[in-house]
Amino acid sequence: MARISNSFSDGEIQVMDFILSTLLRGGTPAMAVRSKDFSSLCRKVQAMKSKSNDIREGRVSPKRNPEKSSVGLIESPDASDVESDDDSLESVG
Repeated sequence: MARISNSFSDGEIQVMDFILSTLLRGGTPAMAVRSKDFSSLCRKVQAMKSKSNDIREGRVSPKRNPEKSSVGLIESPDASDVESDDDSLESVG
């Protein structure tokens, strides 16, 4: 399975920790709904679930490192274009 996302805010991590620790103690996670980060955590989990399903069903390919940049290539300057004078940085200001 491909990695979907690993970036959660501190608040979202606290909500997840609270829910998990509450469930482990036999309680219900109803108090987590009051957290301001609960809704963003829910949206993020739903988006991750949807993306995971899309990858599993072949609608989207997992993210891979592209062979060619989508923004194109930038050529390096020729050696003749670069000043070899050591004073060039001092003259800037």
